[in-house]
Amino acid sequence: MAAKAHAFDVGDYVVYPKHGVGRVIELQEQEIAGMKLELYVLRFEKERMTLRVPMNKVEAIGMRKLSSDKTLREALDTLKGKPKVKRTMWSRRAQEYEAKINSGDLVSIAEVTRDLFRADDQPEQSYSERQIFEAASSRLARELAAMEKTDEPAALKKILAILNEHAPKFYETAAAE
Repeated sequence: MAAKAHAFDVGDYVVYPKHGVGRVIELQEQEIAGMKLELYVLRFEKERMTLRVPMNKVEAIGMRKLSSDKTLREALDTLKGKPKVKRTMWSRRAQEYEAKINSGDLVSIAEVTRDLFRADDQPEQSYSERQIFEAASSRLARELAAMEKTDEPAALKKILAILNEHAPKFYETAAAE
């Protein structure tokens, strides 16, 4: 049997849309229900979770390599933009935010992070807003950390610094209107 080229190698960081950044720790072959399956074994440190993904399902799931530098710059630039808050019911917005986070798209995750960010001098967020903000910022920070070879707290600090620097100017113009 000829060796097939795998999309990911052991040690690669990958993004699994519903769980964020994980690392390929092993390539396995298992027989399940009489079928031979080739699997990627992924480890998600933050969740302390191991996931086995069939190699033939990678595309359907949307599993991908870490974003390109261009996409990372675009995501960080998104954080500098004006927050867009729709005037729809919170339950509908929350569903949209969750869908963006679970899409695995770095720029969409940055949009959620930007839109739900509150500076220290801003009104309090509801518990559910805070939960979604933390999920989005954590997902963004984990991919940034993997790309810049740092850790999640350092990456989160960088994200919050960008938000704190750029958000106040939008709040000042909103107050003046």
